[in-house]
Amino acid sequence: MSTAFRLPQFAGRLASRLPRTVDASVRRLAVASLIGQTLLVLTGGAVRLTSSGLGCPTWPRCTDTSLVNTPEMGIHGFIEFGNRLLTFALAAVAALMLVYLWNLRKERRDLFLLALGLLASIPAQAVIGGITVLTNLNPWVVGLHFLVSMALVVLATLLVNRAFGRTGRFRTVPLAALPGVMRPVTAAVALFSAVAVMLGVVVTGAGPHAGDADAPRNGLDWDLFSHIHAVPAYLVTAGTLVALALVLLRRITGPIRTAVLGLLGVTLLQAVIGFTQYYNGIPALLVAAHMLGAAMLMGAATNAWDLAKSSPVA
Repeated sequence: MSTAFRLPQFAGRLASRLPRTVDASVRRLAVASLIGQTLLVLTGGAVRLTSSGLGCPTWPRCTDTSLVNTPEMGIHGFIEFGNRLLTFALAAVAALMLVYLWNLRKERRDLFLLALGLLASIPAQAVIGGITVLTNLNPWVVGLHFLVSMALVVLATLLVNRAFGRTGRFRTVPLAALPGVMRPVTAAVALFSAVAVMLGVVVTGAGPHAGDADAPRNGLDWDLFSHIHAVPAYLVTAGTLVALALVLLRRITGPIRTAVLGLLGVTLLQAVIGFTQYYNGIPALLVAAHMLGAAMLMGAATNAWDLAKSSPVA
């Protein structure tokens, strides 16, 4: 029998073994996507903060003659190529998620489209990463690379919430009724979190951690934009405190309470890291912690807003 005749049979057998409900495998893949996207931010930070941005000096190959890093390239080549490898791992997770959702592609279109968006972003991130290398780490392209990662953390957070039935049309987890003002408050926190991250990219582009000794800077006043960057961060803190007051005064329990407390913890941690690095000469380890905190903040703000949006109004 020819291959053309065997393929439909194989596809049919494969589809019969795939889940027809959102099971533990789908949920584990959703969590793996969120963890992976967060780790990608951290490894990208390691590339930049160890001056390994040009550890692989060309793209799509690591060198003109090799797809992978070579021993002669040392630790910088290893760090840069390791970051590239994580992108392939994330693509594999996203592709596997789509396979597992194949029988649910119509019934759970929300999950399928989110997984498809995560998978489609991988080649986009690879191309932006390639442009970053080919432009000798242009700070604006590097910043775009980071912002796309932030957007992917948001998508992965929504994917986890919907896979676990916490939010969306197919919500199965009971949520407490919230005061109507909670939705705009959490939406504002999410919006200001995004603004703070974008301004943080501008600050980083003006700062000393360029990813390579010869990489250009954006030429802006680092100290001035550090203070501008702090403004939306203050608004995030204020909005989080308002959300916390609503939760405590109304004695709201359940996932939204946990989400607001988690958001408060991440916000305060980011504030401490931000002030500490500013007054201590921007040490690389604290910058890495601040980048990881930015990913956690976007995830926490998205989670709180998503839960508030899906909760009934008191």
